[in-house]
Amino acid sequence: MVYRASPATPFDLPSVDSWRAETDVLIVGGGGAGISAAIEAADAGARVLVLEAASEPGGSTALAGGLIYMGGGTPTQTACGFDDDLEEMHKYLVLAAGPNADPQKIRLYCDRTLEHYDWLTQQGVVFKPLYYPHKHTNTPNEAALMISGNEEAWPYNAQAKPAPRGHKPQIKGDHGGIPLMKNLLRRAKEKGVQIISDARALATIKRGAEVVGIVARIDQQEMYFRAHRGVILAAGGFIMNEQMVANYAPRLALGNYPNGNPNDTGGGIRIGIGAGGATLNMHEGFICTPFYPPHQFLEAIIVNELGQRFINEDVYHGRLGSAILDRPEGRYYLIIDSRNFDILERPPMGGYPIAGTGESIEELEAVLSLPPGNLASTLNIYNSGAATGEDASFHKAQKFLIPLNQPPYAAFDLSLGHGAIFATMTFGGLETLPTGEVLTIQGKAIPGLFAAGRNSAGLPSCAEGYSSGMSIGDATFFGRLAGLSAASRLTE
Repeated sequence: MVYRASPATPFDLPSVDSWRAETDVLIVGGGGAGISAAIEAADAGARVLVLEAASEPGGSTALAGGLIYMGGGTPTQTACGFDDDLEEMHKYLVLAAGPNADPQKIRLYCDRTLEHYDWLTQQGVVFKPLYYPHKHTNTPNEAALMISGNEEAWPYNAQAKPAPRGHKPQIKGDHGGIPLMKNLLRRAKEKGVQIISDARALATIKRGAEVVGIVARIDQQEMYFRAHRGVILAAGGFIMNEQMVANYAPRLALGNYPNGNPNDTGGGIRIGIGAGGATLNMHEGFICTPFYPPHQFLEAIIVNELGQRFINEDVYHGRLGSAILDRPEGRYYLIIDSRNFDILERPPMGGYPIAGTGESIEELEAVLSLPPGNLASTLNIYNSGAATGEDASFHKAQKFLIPLNQPPYAAFDLSLGHGAIFATMTFGGLETLPTGEVLTIQGKAIPGLFAAGRNSAGLPSCAEGYSSGMSIGDATFFGRLAGLSAASRLTE
């Protein structure tokens, strides 16, 4: 069978001989961004159709831990005894988003974070008002609230007041994406949103500069879908597309655990580029090496091949992963003393193998082939600071600043390619206005074309500053805005 459609080449409207279906708003992708867009568009009175490449909707959001970054005094924060401030949240997100941030999107997201919390609960999402006080990748129980990033770690804690802003939909364990998508999908169906699964979008259909539909492949047939108000691209990132990752984000190609679903192949982004859309931050993404749990690793020191510390060990795991991939050729070790040797009886979450042990720090230094005297000097400086409660070199928080002075010692290998997990996903995507309109390289909106979630360059834009919850928060919030914009668009 010969297929005519290609993401790089939009179809001209006159070449379409018949429509498989017509709708007001056509959404490509049934994950958090797409379904949030569908609900808002339906609420605005639009007919909505979603094309989902997989056999079931849900996308990467359904597979995720489900944390959503919200603050400023949400009901869950208040119930747990936290008095957060919107301006402190804004300060933190500006830092977390890094130098490639979109200040308009950050400002809007913060200003409407409480409204977004209310909207999620109106869709049936439940946040159990319990705070999980430990450092973890997610709350392992049903607690909704946790510190989900670098809020308490230097340098962020010196510039913005820390607060727990990671909100997990109620479920026991690390599966908060399941109840989130279950509720969003239920609400979308209640509002009459039609979802067609096993439908892979291939290209836009244009009338001049205006996007008026999508070509999709269903049952090996190319079919045409008309959108009278707008098309929203929400088909996920491109971490599963090895060629795109190699071309755009070679640092992410160093990872060994692509974090997404099999359809995160960049199809939506390529369709948008073909329609004339510009892209931003295609080199950026999430980089995670989960060195906690176990929580005892927060009391360790992490050194490079020179036996020197290079980071405060209480950082979010994404910040450590980013630092290591900045120098992927280096060797990296996490050092503990005998107080925490019980860790040796079970493998850590990050998959780190034991690199060596030593009855003294000098013996461990020799086992690891580190420059003689360096690791011992590093540990002496660290222990001296820990004894006084101050880490002058890297400002590690006092509660994790425990002297490592009880030999023997053990080292775990965090080096790339030695068994450690380095999970990655992409942040880059189409350049959009906060309201979802896709922009050309000249900064003009493409009529009828919108994007959200990982098809858009959104809120998360920096590997080293990322906090869990920024991605799903971005997808659901800006998905809503894209849905409303498309539904409200006036057409001839």
